[in-house]
Amino acid sequence: MPHIEVGGARLRFDDEGRRDGVPLVFLHGWTADRHRWDHQMAHFAPHRRVIRLDLRGHGESEGVPRSIDELADDVRVLLDRLDVDRFVPVGHSMGGMIAQKLALGHPKRIERMVLVGSISRMTYSRGRGLLMAVSTLLPFRLFVSANIHRAFGPGHPREEVRAYVRASAATPREVVMRCYDAMRAFDVLDRVGEIRTPTLLLHGYHDIQLPVSQMLRMAKGYPDAVVRIVDAGHELPVEDPAAVTAAVEWFLTAGAQRDGVAGPVG
Repeated sequence: MPHIEVGGARLRFDDEGRRDGVPLVFLHGWTADRHRWDHQMAHFAPHRRVIRLDLRGHGESEGVPRSIDELADDVRVLLDRLDVDRFVPVGHSMGGMIAQKLALGHPKRIERMVLVGSISRMTYSRGRGLLMAVSTLLPFRLFVSANIHRAFGPGHPREEVRAYVRASAATPREVVMRCYDAMRAFDVLDRVGEIRTPTLLLHGYHDIQLPVSQMLRMAKGYPDAVVRIVDAGHELPVEDPAAVTAAVEWFLTAGAQRDGVAGPVG
């Protein structure tokens, strides 16, 4: 199993598919792991290079993250060691925050970008902010359960939701809470106009964790972005993985056609 050592952390990753062209780099969200992208890996690996990792402290990776910046730097180091220059980050939720940090810090390396259920700044009413603060005082498993249940759209099978609650609660408490604080502190809304790379903003209509209204506020600042709304909640890669795959494929193909290239880029 391939690992790399980065800043005191041991990170597990997968690097599959063809070695020519621009690779897709999949970045999972809070309390998840690289297997959120199983559907996309199976679809894209036969015809292009695909890379995914367990972020610091998640899945089979070790270490405790301190900020979104640190997580973005972990990804940069991994890609440097894999001799990857340009790439297409595909980030869900917290992974989308990491992707935006990479786009701002290393714009020449980003070919295109896909943000799935992600935003540039977490904003909420005073009441919602108080509820979030109080929720951190709950017993750990109850805190995780409340957040994961909210992440799924209406009608998703309860047993599957419970399975994801159990998996999320297996993430070390310190990692969960550090990342929770890091996401609440994340704010690049005033800088998204600097991200000139073509960007797909894919969002669930029923997302109450990071509402569509917040994504649309972010979308107004992007110079070159397209928005797609899916009939799902926040956990798009789980709720409708085929829709995510199809949207990414369409975005890559549309970009190739716009740039005068036959077929998907890479």
